[in-house]
Amino acid sequence: MSHTCLALLQAADPNLPPVSGMAFYLFTILKMIVIFTIYMVGIAMLTLAERKISAWIQDRHGPNRVGKGWLQPAADGLKNFMKEETMPGGVNKPLFVLAPILSFIPALTAWCVIPFGAPIPTRWGRIDLVVADLPVGFLFILALTSLGVYGIVLAGWSSNNKYALLGGLRSSAQMISYEISMGMSTIPVLLLAGNVSLNTIINQQVWGGWNVINLTVAFFIFMVAAFAETNRLPFDLPEAESELIAGYHTEYSAMKFSLFFIAEYGGMVTASALMATLFFGGWDVPFTARDNIGPYSGWLSLLSIGIMLAKMLFFIFLFMWVRWTLPRFRYDQLMSLGWKFMLPLVLVYIVLIAAVMLGLSAAGKRPGLMYASILGSINIALVIILFVIFDRGRLISPAYGRMDQREIDRLRRIDRRRILAAEAGR
Repeated sequence: MSHTCLALLQAADPNLPPVSGMAFYLFTILKMIVIFTIYMVGIAMLTLAERKISAWIQDRHGPNRVGKGWLQPAADGLKNFMKEETMPGGVNKPLFVLAPILSFIPALTAWCVIPFGAPIPTRWGRIDLVVADLPVGFLFILALTSLGVYGIVLAGWSSNNKYALLGGLRSSAQMISYEISMGMSTIPVLLLAGNVSLNTIINQQVWGGWNVINLTVAFFIFMVAAFAETNRLPFDLPEAESELIAGYHTEYSAMKFSLFFIAEYGGMVTASALMATLFFGGWDVPFTARDNIGPYSGWLSLLSIGIMLAKMLFFIFLFMWVRWTLPRFRYDQLMSLGWKFMLPLVLVYIVLIAAVMLGLSAAGKRPGLMYASILGSINIALVIILFVIFDRGRLISPAYGRMDQREIDRLRRIDRRRILAAEAGR
């Protein structure tokens, strides 16, 4: 029930070949139109969701005027279209216009290789619910999303503004620091799947268990790096309003300004889809293998799309929840976490997981329930060692100071004595 089942899952249903010829091109164009439409409308609604969630956390109403709040994204879009497009003096005009486009395109294009549902059977053949099922799909995403930093850096440099330049430099340093950890945290996932195809990674989790159980530490590193890559709190130093006004988009207005926010929310959606795919089984429908090896059905495909959407919405809510809960890191904390903690941790973790997998293979253990139980037990032990014994809340809290706890207690005693003396003097 291990290698044989996995081979069947990867081979798909041999009695229902994929669509080919003109039908393939027509369905591909249809998938592109549908994905683009849902993607853009979804991002617009996420801006409303962000405001509603922040209002819920802060005990207020949020948008409730324009169509009872539901038409607020349309009002914002109309306002941005009608606003004046400013071009400050001294900017590099070609790069100033190109920067928001370069920031938006990678976030959108990455979606073309992410599978979002089980195949659909049709009279023309099997339609895979992915725009382009590349055999190197995951590597394509890593390569493409890394280009997004160019848009931010060019926006900071071409604006001829010191605050924008500082924001662009911060963003480039931040993305380089955490992109390494993000890419390396997926190596254990690829080792388990034996492939870089995203559909293969999903199929591996059908029989081997979700990777969040098998590779808990890798999931934690990937999630933290995803927050940093999308410039979301507590990693929003490139656009820290209290320090840099608005960071790299200080000089932008109207739709060029909006494109940066569309790119940010698009990156958040892509990161959520990747976390769901790599660590939570993707679109796989639990308790059945029909969605993987056939016979396929339309209702099963719709159910798989709903499951994928639910997992993505959970992570999107997590992004928003963290934003309105945690304070921003200091810049030294940001760099220290990336280089001194996450990078050494992921290197040691890769070696450990590879050694465990080699040992299990030598012992004759194949991917399955026992295999997942052993990996899960090791990861639980690692989580306890890392966050309960070694860390004890110091690295997880973004606002901790370098001062020793005994020194803090001494200063508190001094303050208490001063307060008591002042009260006695009255």
